Amino acid sequence: MAEEIKLTKRLQRVFDYMIEFGSITAKQAFVDLGETQLPGAIYELKKKGVHIGCESMEVLNRYKEKRVVTKYWIA
Repeated sequence: MAEEIKLTKRLQRVFDYMIEFGSITAKQAFVDLGETQLPGAIYELKKKGVHIGCESMEVLNRYKEKRVVTKYWIA
């Protein structure tokens, strides 16, 4: 039987977003959830036993410059 993990509202929203949409980036967290510290939320979820995968991906900013962002998902 799986053990239930108690999450704060903030962490639950990040967790639910990854379940609903498959993954989350810092921009999505900020725009959709108002979460400004996604890496901190991911760290806390991992500490509570949630298995989270991540990968770096290149995106272009408004000036057409390459930037690297991290995408997280429930593993």
